[in-house]
Amino acid sequence: MRRSGWEAVRHVATSILSTLADYVTMIALVSLVGVRPVPATAISASVGAITSFTFGRHFTYRGATGVAAGRQLWRFLLVSGSSLALNTLGEFLLHDLAGLQYILARVITSLVVSGGWNYPMSKYFVFSGRPPSPA
Repeated sequence: MRRSGWEAVRHVATSILSTLADYVTMIALVSLVGVRPVPATAISASVGAITSFTFGRHFTYRGATGVAAGRQLWRFLLVSGSSLALNTLGEFLLHDLAGLQYILARVITSLVVSGGWNYPMSKYFVFSGRPPSPA
């Protein structure tokens, strides 16, 4: 398998692990603590983001540790902040407005946000290894 193929496999593995951390946190907050699904999504997505950055930097994008973590972190925070907003919006639209069960709403939203936003932004912006463009 080509290098980019293994990178995609590692991305999927990292996504699964990050999603597990996210969902377990969300379900625990809703079921055990009594937090409503929309704020629980915001909190749990942050847990997933921490997991994603750590594994993205050290496992998924193998050359990423050759770049200063601080530069990657601010980029990651921009992408994760946008992802958090998209996931929270999706939970609001699908659960609160459309009436879907909160976990189903989250799964649908996560798949769309992960494939359409997180992967391309992580690959080409956060962990690309390219120096930043001059401002």
